Amino acid sequence: MPRGEITAYLDVAQVVLYAFWIFFAGLVFYLRREDRREGYPLEAEAAWGRPGPLDSILIPSPKQFLLSNGHVKLAPRPAAVATAMLAVPDPQAALQLLSLAQGMMAGCVTTFELISGQGLAFVAETLPEIRQPLPGAPWSVLLELSLPKGIDPDAAVEDLLGQAMEEGLVLDGAIAQSGQQAAEFWNLREHLPEANRRIGAISSHDISLPLSEIPRFIEDAGAMIAGMGDMRINCFGHLGDGNLHYNLFPAAGRTRDDYDVLRGPVQEAVHEMVVARGGSFSAEHGVGRMKVADLARWGDPGKLAAMRAIKAALDPMGIMNPGAVLG
Repeated sequence: MPRGEITAYLDVAQVVLYAFWIFFAGLVFYLRREDRREGYPLEAEAAWGRPGPLDSILIPSPKQFLLSNGHVKLAPRPAAVATAMLAVPDPQAALQLLSLAQGMMAGCVTTFELISGQGLAFVAETLPEIRQPLPGAPWSVLLELSLPKGIDPDAAVEDLLGQAMEEGLVLDGAIAQSGQQAAEFWNLREHLPEANRRIGAISSHDISLPLSEIPRFIEDAGAMIAGMGDMRINCFGHLGDGNLHYNLFPAAGRTRDDYDVLRGPVQEAVHEMVVARGGSFSAEHGVGRMKVADLARWGDPGKLAAMRAIKAALDPMGIMNPGAVLG
């Protein structure tokens, strides 16, 4: 047989190619299963009592944690899930609400999404068919509690809501009474990016900050942007993780083309403020190709040198994902 052939019909190159495609398909399957674990509301249909035919395959098994003593501990699926949309006066109140929820329901706060009033206004303008439970709220929080057996979900949210309103942290609230209502709350949150796209952003920023810095950053960055030009700000994100999508849009009646000269300076000013407060210019969406220059400017020189050395050792010809991350 010619060199490299395993049989008359199969050679080493084919085996490697098949192995790669099997690995790639397995990786995609694994990541899509993990999506359902990491905060996406894709288990809602099962919660409505109508499990899909592939749920037993696509819904991941409970996470396992290896403890220091060598024992394995399971993170079981919750017995009940409570979902609510809460109107709050400002990001500082939202942060205090997060602390209150974590104190009253330790380990049960699985979603805590911050949504600005500007984001809701964009949805109302571009997607009027999307139902909004609390239209006109200055800021909102999408809250989800994953509760163990023995805790009534409605009572848990009502107790939290009552305490939060007493402390002036919540202005109004809507508690999902069914899986369908919970899905509607999530549908609103998930359409924020589409509304942004239809408005047309001047500059978009995927950033992270220490939790204690977030309210002050939002206030200070807003003042800074106001001094640079007439722009609208839609700030939303995963407050519990310290991750914000801080996006700038044209004033009403103007287009993004009117702001071409400001795009670069605005992006640099926002990232500089983030880094100065101990945050990162790149959060859940990574560096990719768009933030290569930012990584070169703000990244740790020692870490970048190590990354380049590893890249050169594994990919000396630079043919793997060229231009991404390290340029």
